[in-house]
Amino acid sequence: MSAGEVDWSLYLVTDRAMLGSRPLEKVVAAAVEGGVGAVQLREKELCTREFIAEARRLRQILKPLGVPLIVNDRVDVALAADADGVHIGQNDMPYADARRLLGPDALIGVSVESLEQIEELEDQELAYLALSPVYATPTKTDTITQWGTEGVRAARERTRRRLIGIGGLDRETAEAPLRNGLDGIAVVSAICRAADPRAAADELAAVIREARR
Repeated sequence: MSAGEVDWSLYLVTDRAMLGSRPLEKVVAAAVEGGVGAVQLREKELCTREFIAEARRLRQILKPLGVPLIVNDRVDVALAADADGVHIGQNDMPYADARRLLGPDALIGVSVESLEQIEELEDQELAYLALSPVYATPTKTDTITQWGTEGVRAARERTRRRLIGIGGLDRETAEAPLRNGLDGIAVVSAICRAADPRAAADELAAVIREARR
């Protein structure tokens, strides 16, 4: 699928540690029922074999629904699992290498932490730029600074690319960044920690709709 065919407005980034005893597949499926339009599989602890197996299980769930599976960091896992693409940070494989390995149709998103990084990527074929973090968050601590609402507005003025915000975004904090230029929000704890992931996703989707009015 192309990036333009994806609903990026509510983007789930997984975190196994927040799920308790619940299976990841069930949480992801419930979140998609609630309105999640893209899923990023992020695994920091699994070995490569288990990471690939998990990606394949999610791919089986998501593909029939038209929801892309994006693998965090690991181009090799994305290739092995036939995922739709990868998300890479500033310390991961360079974009040019990821594109060469994955091919022209892969969905590739890149985290950016400054306006200068946005400018450096302006000529690349990206599915989105992820402003990271919008607000300080315990799930992402190795960043330069936080964007805040003013930073989101400045980024929006600097590029026409799709902008996804991540970091500290939930139903209380997401509306202002959305109104100031974000095309979508990526969330971790707002869904992964929720007792009812479907309801949590539905509430976030409602916040997004309200911000776009």
